[in-house]
Amino acid sequence: MFAYQQLLFWINWLLLAAACLGAWRWGGRAERSGAALVLATFVAVVLARLLHGKELVQGVYLALDGLLALGLLMLALRHATRWLGVAVLLQAVQFSLHAYYLVEAKRYDAFYILVNNLVSLGVLVCLLAGVVMARRRSAPSAK
Repeated sequence: MFAYQQLLFWINWLLLAAACLGAWRWGGRAERSGAALVLATFVAVVLARLLHGKELVQGVYLALDGLLALGLLMLALRHATRWLGVAVLLQAVQFSLHAYYLVEAKRYDAFYILVNNLVSLGVLVCLLAGVVMARRRSAPSAK
């Protein structure tokens, strides 16, 4: 694994922990639901790596990203926040990436790993932005 790939991997996991803890502590209903979806998807991806068969794993990744995109879309329709809109668009990129590699029967390469990690990082940054905005909304204004 290249150094930047390893760095992105650890940044993703640290942001996941920060985003989920922040969402549960300071976020609203949308942020908590988004954190639960993202956390469940990350856990499912880790479990999917235990499966055997390249095509099966690629199909599971595609399904998981589709489910996460659908879940975020449902939250965006219900809560209409900016961070959810951006997260849905990023998940669309992620879903398209998985679909392309599955349809073309391509092996995961450095480009795939980079885009996959950057999109995951972007979704987590969106979730953190949502937590910050929810915190600012709920904080009493100083007058």
